[in-house]
Amino acid sequence: MSKVTVIGAGIIGLYTTYLLTERGIEGKNIKIVAEFLPGDQSIKYASPYAGAYFSACIDEEHLPYSRYTYENLDKLKAKLGPTPGIGNVYSTEYLDEIPDDSYLAKIKDFVEDYELVEPPAYLKTAKVGVRYKAFVFNSPLLISNLLEYLKSIGVTVERKKINHINDAFKENDADLVFNCSGTGSMTLGGVEDPKSFPTRGQVVVIRAPHIKECVSLWDDASTYIIKRPDSINHEVILGGFYQAGNFDANTYGFETEDILRRTTQLFPKLLEDNETGNTIKDLQILRVVAGARPGREGGVRIEKEVTNTGTIVHNYGASGSGYLCGLGMSSKAVDLVIKS
Repeated sequence: MSKVTVIGAGIIGLYTTYLLTERGIEGKNIKIVAEFLPGDQSIKYASPYAGAYFSACIDEEHLPYSRYTYENLDKLKAKLGPTPGIGNVYSTEYLDEIPDDSYLAKIKDFVEDYELVEPPAYLKTAKVGVRYKAFVFNSPLLISNLLEYLKSIGVTVERKKINHINDAFKENDADLVFNCSGTGSMTLGGVEDPKSFPTRGQVVVIRAPHIKECVSLWDDASTYIIKRPDSINHEVILGGFYQAGNFDANTYGFETEDILRRTTQLFPKLLEDNETGNTIKDLQILRVVAGARPGREGGVRIEKEVTNTGTIVHNYGASGSGYLCGLGMSSKAVDLVIKS
């Protein structure tokens, strides 16, 4: 039986480990080694900061990944207890370009309760809207629950920074290593991928019990409102930014103001039904955070590499698609060595 080391405990590393166990690798034969674990906060650890929700309207090459994720999340959700950090709400996405019919047909083929909707007149850049039943994620809760589930079935976990990818084989007497290092792929010895880069985002987290759905607008900015599931504070995530090459962990007031302006213009219900008042100043801001998504020129790297030390499977560079596409990406990565 193969022994496996997984580098990284972000959502990609955890999805990958979960699928390894689903494909027949016993938990006792898998070890996760990571510099950061759920509960930690670092600009180098993107997963806890993610707004994290399912977006149907992504680039077409990612649709197979998002479809697999959409169709298989319920099985994972059932394993994680009564508050898994995965929920379902309705989501409306407004687009500044009308997609062709074949693209929309592919989305309609797998998402539930799909419908085209007319954008409200006040959204001047929106040409079309797509509404459907979406998954949403409580990112810090989900990765914590998923790690605990994996440990409960025998997966071992060690907090440790791997300096060279070959060192991962020594951690578990492994003959198979999954490299799910995210932005760590920029500096991990034996990888040092020049195509990898951080993409900074800043979001505002508010208390908003009256918001029960997700709304987004994709134009020259990225504006989104995400209902966070299993949140005792009724959290809603407001965003955001996609700043390529930026690793800045600081948050900025002018960016917060811009996010609040854009999101309240997109979805006036944020203010209209707010229990503490109807102006931006009345919103109950819980915190403002910044994270760095693991971007990569050319997109995610899912590749098998056979070395003198053993077999490496790379699975990194998901950028902002880790939660919504990551289960599909991880399935493809695991398929490179274990057929489903």
